[in-house]
Amino acid sequence: MAPENRRGSEDSPPTPGTRRPGGRTARTRAAVRDAVLAGLTEHGYPGLTVEYVAEHSGVHKTTLYRRWKDIEGLVADALDLAGEDSWVPPDTGSLEGDLRALAREVVASFTDPAVAASGSAMIAAAFQSERAAVALRDYYAERFRRCEVLVERAVRRGELPAAPGTVPATPVTAPSDTAPPDPVSPTAPDSAIDAGALVRSVSAPLFFRLFITREPVDDSLADQAVAVTLAAALAGAFTTGTTVGASPGAAP
Repeated sequence: MAPENRRGSEDSPPTPGTRRPGGRTARTRAAVRDAVLAGLTEHGYPGLTVEYVAEHSGVHKTTLYRRWKDIEGLVADALDLAGEDSWVPPDTGSLEGDLRALAREVVASFTDPAVAASGSAMIAAAFQSERAAVALRDYYAERFRRCEVLVERAVRRGELPAAPGTVPATPVTAPSDTAPPDPVSPTAPDSAIDAGALVRSVSAPLFFRLFITREPVDDSLADQAVAVTLAAALAGAFTTGTTVGASPGAAP
């Protein structure tokens, strides 16, 4: 779930969540994006300059100033590019498996030397630029929105409780390794579960160690975060209108 590389258009910095045509302009914008990431990784946000981006992207600095205005605009657009990809959350057949795969993806994104530096640099930039911070929030808001399907599938499988007065769309059975993937249905019952909060609960302790206490993270910590989140979910911590520890949907 770290910021990733992808394609867009150079015509102007787009509104987050929009997509632009491909072609030459897309390649130019991607080259600028790559130069911004390289500069952030090498020099950090304070040391990144338009001259550096121009030299490493092959785009003249007058074009950069005209289309991106300044370093903040360049960094914000690079982050926006990271949210226009085709990433989808894992689908392993169980909520526990999905969350574990998701948590381990976070670990890999920030510990793999091939990709960790650029993602960390973008997050660091968000602490120094308000426009970059807004772009980063938009990026993760979109990621968490895509992860809502994890909760929808879990409710349909009976792994999480449905909202009071509703029943799961399918009988509650144990997940099967041979069962076909459960399709996403817009008419799935409202789970009354804050899916974003549930997914954040998995990634939050990992990000805390990565960027606050600067402690190492690994797959065992990812699995621990998942176990804690699942226990909290079953206790009703993410179910709206319930008290933690009470049965979700029970009368107060």
